[in-house]
Amino acid sequence: MVKYMDHEPATTLFEWDETKNLINQAKHGVSFQQARHAFTDPNRLIFADQDHSLDEDRFFCLGLAGAGVMTVRFTYRENCIRIFGAGYWSKGKRIYDNGRHSLH
Repeated sequence: MVKYMDHEPATTLFEWDETKNLINQAKHGVSFQQARHAFTDPNRLIFADQDHSLDEDRFFCLGLAGAGVMTVRFTYRENCIRIFGAGYWSKGKRIYDNGRHSLH
C-alpha cells in the first residue's frame, strides 16, 4: 500500500495498492499518483457508485487531470481517499460536461 499526502493548505491523504496501480497503468495508461489530481479540479463531480458498493461505500470523482477529464474510482478509509481505479473514459467526460454546464 502506498500513502501519499498532498502538500496543500487543506491536506488530503491518498492511498492505493501498488499492485492495482501497476495493473491500472498497464490497462488504462494512468497511474494512481496522476489520478489524485482529478480531486484538485474546482469543478470536479463526486457521486456514489451504486453498482459496486456492496461491502463499502464507493464513489466516482470526475475531474480535469493531465490529458482531459479523468474518472477516478475510490472509497474513504480512515480519513484517507483510497484509489482503486482510474482512466479517461468517454462516459465520465460526458457526465462531467453535462454536470459542469448545469452549474452555470
